[in-house]
Amino acid sequence: MSKTTRATLALQKAGIAFTLHPYDYDPAAESIGMAAAAALGIAPQVMLKTLMAEADGKPVCVVLPANHDVSMKRLAALFGAKHAQMMKPDAAERLTGYHVGGISPFGQKRAVPTAIEETAMAEERVYINAGQRGLLLALRPEDARQFLRALTGPVMA
Repeated sequence: MSKTTRATLALQKAGIAFTLHPYDYDPAAESIGMAAAAALGIAPQVMLKTLMAEADGKPVCVVLPANHDVSMKRLAALFGAKHAQMMKPDAAERLTGYHVGGISPFGQKRAVPTAIEETAMAEERVYINAGQRGLLLALRPEDARQFLRALTGPVMA
């Protein structure tokens, strides 16, 4: 497994400190984020999943704890939209350049507006996909927010 991805390269170029954490990816897992948290022995609230959605038809990225679902109503409101829905997996892969199960908010082919669940900002470190299945990176949530120029707010259901 390569430990260099567009996500890691983008963070390195920006001078953001992070650590890499490989794990055994299980494509049959009911929740990839929860399986990753269990594999690494980390708390679900610091294991953040990356989801691609559309707010009023425009692509957006949302990052939230793996043990929660996203509220489409809250997501839409955070982006000032009337409606939000999940993006189809093939569209998410085309837009980000990553495969589902390995989508990172960092280093996407096309940068899109991003939201981070506000409760994640209280953590010392969070774990986010590093751009390939079976590889996470850990960093300070404020570093992630600043790099992504992300909005923060309540997006959990």
